[in-house]
Amino acid sequence: MPSIAIKLYSVFFKFLLKHRLQNRIQTHVDESSNPYGVTTRPEESVSAANPSFTDGIATKDIHIDPSTALSVRIFLPESSLSPPEPKSKPGSSQQDESDSFNHRRNSYPNIGAPTNDSRRSSLEGSNLRSDNNVYRGYSPLPQNCRRLPIMLQFHGGGWVSGSNDSVANDIFCRRIAKLCDVIIVAVGYRLAPENKYPAAFEDGLKVLYWLAKQANLAECSKSMGSGALGVGAEFTKTQVQRHLVDAFGASMVEPWLAAHGDPSRCVLLGVSCGSNIADYVARKAVEAGRLLDPVKVVAQVLMYPFFMGNVPTRSEINLANSYFYDKSMCLLAWKLFLPEEEFSLDHPAANPLIPDRGPPLKFMPPTLTVVAEHDWMRDRAIAYSEALRKVNVDAPVLEYKDAVHEFATLDMLLNTPQALACAEDIAIWVKKYISLRGHEFSY
Repeated sequence: MPSIAIKLYSVFFKFLLKHRLQNRIQTHVDESSNPYGVTTRPEESVSAANPSFTDGIATKDIHIDPSTALSVRIFLPESSLSPPEPKSKPGSSQQDESDSFNHRRNSYPNIGAPTNDSRRSSLEGSNLRSDNNVYRGYSPLPQNCRRLPIMLQFHGGGWVSGSNDSVANDIFCRRIAKLCDVIIVAVGYRLAPENKYPAAFEDGLKVLYWLAKQANLAECSKSMGSGALGVGAEFTKTQVQRHLVDAFGASMVEPWLAAHGDPSRCVLLGVSCGSNIADYVARKAVEAGRLLDPVKVVAQVLMYPFFMGNVPTRSEINLANSYFYDKSMCLLAWKLFLPEEEFSLDHPAANPLIPDRGPPLKFMPPTLTVVAEHDWMRDRAIAYSEALRKVNVDAPVLEYKDAVHEFATLDMLLNTPQALACAEDIAIWVKKYISLRGHEFSY
């Protein structure tokens, strides 16, 4: 059973959440009056972006859609500053990779480069990091940058709260970015009731297409740069900046992703209601196929999904009054999110197993589902995972005993042993699909 402290905090949390949801119902503005939307609430604590490598991660915020409040926060691991990994034989161990990187860091702690004076000079000259330890965001020699997989992360909050820059989400994303060794793009989608369904889902898909656009613009800039300046040419920072502005479309290139992102290894990670968005984006990626090139969604992680349905499952009956997010409050959240004329617990946004939802489940990417013992929505998430396995999709379930909904992402629970173990378990599974070294990890 959860501890006394968690039980007491759950009572306070539910009281506060119910009060906020009722206020949203009473004061919500019609969707058409605020198409721009909001992505955070004033009562929530947020963490400022920091482009320096604090705790091994640099962050920046980008507003990617001028017509809406849609934004992203990028989490860039310091490991991206090391040189590209040499090709190795399959079966090279993760420990070997870690030891190699630690050796480089110990040799040149300021730049993370190998013990080679000429290589060190090259990295310092590329302005990857300035003298005051602030990352400048681009490299004039991108072929010498380490490329990391990209993970799109969708926060939780029951559609009406939460943000990609909240303190809790910032801590969680930093943890996952370091453990998985990935660039995380945390999506700040529009919240309800200011923007009801399908706004949040459309925002998630828009970020995926933005990622594809960024990859293509970066490749365009790279090829134009080679033609204009010559392959392997030496040039100054000012020359590079002038060339980037002159190149077609290159002024819109996001430099961190252009220098270090590998969109062919893209993972989706959703937390609570963010899992519903992640699953929707995965389905749309399957339908888009090669239209998303070079982006390829290779896996998705659904953490305690916000799934519901008209026909109740056993957990929906027995655990209806569970900790933190009980059934009555989740119903309030869904009423705020779905348009009144569309409200149904079998809505495609709520129930992943309704007929003719498309595309066929056999085309879905590998899907890891995380569930908690005391989460009333757990059985439907498990049923979805079982349906995926029936059509030969790799879809394991990680169930955590004595755990509650959002046990690995809620601010008070972030540093519990269960939360730390969950992050490590996610990293082990994700590396099966993003690693270039052929790690033999499996469940």
